[in-house]
Amino acid sequence: MSYPWYKVITESSMDLNQGDLIPNCPIVIPPSEITSEGYTDVDFKEIDSIIMTQSCDLSHEKVEIVLVCPYYSLSQFLANLPSDQVRSNKAKRKVIEQLRKGYLPSYHLLNKDVETPNLDEWQVVDFRNVYGIHFSSLLSIVDKLDRRVRLLPPYREHLSQSFARYFMRVGLPQDIVVDGY
Repeated sequence: MSYPWYKVITESSMDLNQGDLIPNCPIVIPPSEITSEGYTDVDFKEIDSIIMTQSCDLSHEKVEIVLVCPYYSLSQFLANLPSDQVRSNKAKRKVIEQLRKGYLPSYHLLNKDVETPNLDEWQVVDFRNVYGIHFSSLLSIVDKLDRRVRLLPPYREHLSQSFARYFMRVGLPQDIVVDGY
């Protein structure tokens, strides 16, 4: 039995789901400092993004702001790592294997699909940078797309679980030390 990773949506559909890939999604970059004297200019940036808000909240319009995370090609992700982490092919393979096994909680690896537009390489979702975009703005963006790609179950649920695991981490003030073994 085949479990495809993606579905290409070509018809004009305003049906948004968690796992929809939105290329060139404009997001607001908040200013690093807000003064009491007034408003500060904000920056906009376009990112390749994936919707992280739950599909049920989207379909019932229970949210005003939709959460999205950026995603990058694996080669772009590796190129942006500190050089000491990827200085050799062995080091690169180690990082890729850690991504694949879910050992890097800030990231999630999506499979490539040569038959799906713009997914001829593996993609890395970045949970460290979560952005919000107004629901109606996102609908307007999606309406202008010729097509979009949707991550399918069970891979969508796997992404959601990784996202939840990243946010439920708890840092302890003191680690457990086990001696005598």
